[in-house]
Amino acid sequence: MAEKTTGGWRQNKWVRAAIPALLLHCSIGTVYCWSIFSQEIADHIGFSKGATEWAFSFAIFFLGMSAAFLGNIVEKDIHKSSLIATICFAAGMAGTGFFIWYGGNHKGSLLSLIGIYISYGFIMGIGLGTGYLSPVKTLMLWFSDRKGLATGLAVAGFGAAKAIASPVMQAILGDNKNGEIYKMFWILAVVYFIMMFVGHLLLKKPDSWHEPQSGEKKPGIMETLRTRPISNYIGIWLMFYINITCGLALISQEKMIVKCVGLAAFAGIISTVSAIFNAGGRLGFSAWADTMKDRNSVYKLIFILSIVFTALVMLTQGIKNGEGNGLLIFLVLALIFFVNAGYGGGFSNVPTLLSDHFGMKSISAVHGMCLSAWAIAGLTGNQLATYIVKHVGEFRDMVLSDGTVVSVNTQGYQTVLYVTLALYVVACIVCFTMIPKKGGEKA
Repeated sequence: MAEKTTGGWRQNKWVRAAIPALLLHCSIGTVYCWSIFSQEIADHIGFSKGATEWAFSFAIFFLGMSAAFLGNIVEKDIHKSSLIATICFAAGMAGTGFFIWYGGNHKGSLLSLIGIYISYGFIMGIGLGTGYLSPVKTLMLWFSDRKGLATGLAVAGFGAAKAIASPVMQAILGDNKNGEIYKMFWILAVVYFIMMFVGHLLLKKPDSWHEPQSGEKKPGIMETLRTRPISNYIGIWLMFYINITCGLALISQEKMIVKCVGLAAFAGIISTVSAIFNAGGRLGFSAWADTMKDRNSVYKLIFILSIVFTALVMLTQGIKNGEGNGLLIFLVLALIFFVNAGYGGGFSNVPTLLSDHFGMKSISAVHGMCLSAWAIAGLTGNQLATYIVKHVGEFRDMVLSDGTVVSVNTQGYQTVLYVTLALYVVACIVCFTMIPKKGGEKA
């Protein structure tokens, strides 16, 4: 088997697959750090925080879309795709820094805002999509008997990137008294280019894997999907989309929910623990799935437990009545932590579940098409929760322990749970009815 091949570092699965995957994913995963400096960017260029937040939404959208449309490039040549990812991600980061600098010298200039959208959203988005896909198939080929563990390791790196990079960015950013936030992007562009370029150089499929040559016919995406009932693929796409949408809906309101139950002083710690659960879910659920006869069982577990925790907080009005009540606070935190874990686990199990059903020959292209669900969820998850909170219930002022006054809408946050509960039920039904136990071709 490929993972047992000897012959030094050139045939070492950790050097040729695991390490380059982590270098790529730990770099591109820092896209989630946008919230750390979005307010500073907004102040620096003279726009509202809401206007700058669209840069992140565009980045996630183009991540999914580039993965969907460039999956065939990844399938044909991982070196070309990983190089595209390296150049686009670093160029997008540097371009974002340039337009922040420009906006600082031309306050309120629409050119600076559009430039940030293009750089952070479109250009970096292409780097994100190709970078996310490039090492996945290679990992599954090298770790053929532990595919879930391998892909979970890389995807966990993507999830943990924020926790790793946040303190570094904060240190570089400092107090931003001189308005030089753009320099941080230039520094990081160089750092991430080096990391990703090293990953690009190291990444290699095992010699035992035979890719069709130029003269050979390779099955296209639709031909591959037709090897199984198309409802299988639609079912996987739907439950992936719903899991991301529900995760983003709750995670986007996490800080305010924590404040509602009287834990504002621990918001930073809870955020860190949530990130650990997110990364842990990516690695843990996928590694666990390797031991199961039916990998879809992991999704059944994720959705059933998500329904249970959401229903408990919903029925007890935990967000509304949680302040000072230890049991309700426990239930709210359990919901937050498990949704983060399930959100991460949903990501890491998709490529292996797809490979179980559709085989390995065109897995990069099929996986890329499935990531379009991430693109759409990236535009709908946060916005769905924001819309509900703005239009259901009433905002009231809450005085925190340090005397700070914040405006919260407990009824709005509770209503978000009604919607996510309904979506989780739909996902659970899809999981049980549209995705059969028996897979297709195996690698």
